[in-house]
Amino acid sequence: MTHRFPIGARVSVSSSFPPGHVRTPFFVRGKTGIVTEVAGEFPNPEELAYGRDGLPARTLFRVTFLQQDLWPDYAGGAGDTTVVDIFEHWLQEADASEGAAGKGERAHV
Repeated sequence: MTHRFPIGARVSVSSSFPPGHVRTPFFVRGKTGIVTEVAGEFPNPEELAYGRDGLPARTLFRVTFLQQDLWPDYAGGAGDTTVVDIFEHWLQEADASEGAAGKGERAHV
């Protein structure tokens, strides 16, 4: 099955703050990471929260972020990462200058 983002793609998370039952963590909004896995197709949980059917199903991606990109004062190792499951409608292709991965570094995947 073809997905919008292949494994290894650099993606940015939408920085929007819509009201309601949002399933994308605040701390990754506006940040850039690397797609490390395609978890599958699932009903949209933001729609399910309102009793709707959640269809059409959305692709869920596992995205790896460098800790230093998420937390400006992070004092751990430069290669430390966090993995977050994010639905496709929250993602877009990243600009080459975004995040540490755009500066010649890459999250360990």
